[in-house]
Amino acid sequence: MGEHSEGVPPGFTELDLYKGGGTVSFGAENKDLRELWQLDPAYVFLNHGSYGATPKSVLYEQHRLHLHIDSEPVRFFRLELEDYLDAAREKLADFVGADRDGIVFVPNATTGVNAVLRSTKFKPGDEILTTDHAYNACKNAADFVAQRDGATVKVVHIPYPMSSPKQVVDAVLSGVTDRTRFLMIDHVTSPTAVVFPVQKIIDALEGSEIDILIDGAHAPGMLPLDLTTMGMAYYTGNCHKWLCAPKGAAFLYVREDKRGQVRPVTISHGANSTRSDKSRMLLEFDWTGTGDYTPFILIPKAIEFLESLYPGGVRELMERNHRLAMEAGKMLCDRFGVPMPLPEEMIGSMVALPILRPLDGEKTKVPSGKWSDPVQDRLFHEFNIEVPVVSLPSVVQRRLIRISCHAHNSMSDYEKLADALKKMGF
Repeated sequence: MGEHSEGVPPGFTELDLYKGGGTVSFGAENKDLRELWQLDPAYVFLNHGSYGATPKSVLYEQHRLHLHIDSEPVRFFRLELEDYLDAAREKLADFVGADRDGIVFVPNATTGVNAVLRSTKFKPGDEILTTDHAYNACKNAADFVAQRDGATVKVVHIPYPMSSPKQVVDAVLSGVTDRTRFLMIDHVTSPTAVVFPVQKIIDALEGSEIDILIDGAHAPGMLPLDLTTMGMAYYTGNCHKWLCAPKGAAFLYVREDKRGQVRPVTISHGANSTRSDKSRMLLEFDWTGTGDYTPFILIPKAIEFLESLYPGGVRELMERNHRLAMEAGKMLCDRFGVPMPLPEEMIGSMVALPILRPLDGEKTKVPSGKWSDPVQDRLFHEFNIEVPVVSLPSVVQRRLIRISCHAHNSMSDYEKLADALKKMGF
């Protein structure tokens, strides 16, 4: 891709794309790094966790790859695509600590969850165990499969805030019965931003007949991963969030003994392929029909970009983002008179802060289907701050402001959020 001669797309300059990351000390105004992303400078972007943000250089490579594809589409899909995917799979497998034959590409972690659940046959009375911090879309997938097979979804309550990972382990294990056949649990929860102690749970259930699916939507690029040694049956994670690949880049890892039974959500040509050089799992997932495969192909470019930002590569970036989440979280908690909701070991690169009053009785003109919370609406429209406000009344009575921290953020971003909330009367 680097040898293509197409011009620079609108909105980009060679200086923007190739000036490099450089090292910026923690807490500094990250102006140089922020300019490497296509983020609107008019907004304070504190929501990397929802959809990620793709660097300009990766977007540029995607643009050039799109032009290459359409210069001869049949050549690309028939002769080149498989090699591109194999190269991307090898780089991603090395990054997440997995053997390449166990990694398949999916457009998002929700699709990975659906592929596993819909490939699993349950018996009437079987239980699928999860928690009340589960991502709504994935809980819906579990409900769908349970209704299909006459099984039951059992949800265990985990309080928030919490003081120890042991609370999570104890809550999950207390929900296990002789009918439990499947556990779906987050590595990093979406609404509450908790790093769950998944390894301790996997170890505690070793030797049981319970298949474990880890929803790692937020983990790649936020937490170090070594999937082969973890021991769960399935792990799915997004690459367009903290790894900053183009939207629609995710993976599903399947343990070797389960690879013969997992099928993609879309059944296509691979189902009756006579090829013997690759597993059916790879043949089925790698081609589900005509689509945009560039997000998968560009995962290595995103990893290379992040590796270039700090001398210690992605590991240093993860540590830097965690420290920023801790400092920003403590500052906001201090400003609004609440304690930090989690111990440090349960915080990654984002934290959900219980600093807002319950919504009951508060008037709002928020348009249906856009912002569901008036505070989020005002922060966006009046203060140009993009940050999610989460209501999860079954877990915590106060509303949560979930802040994300990436290389393009600095402490001044969170100071602006604190000042805006003070002006709003909090």
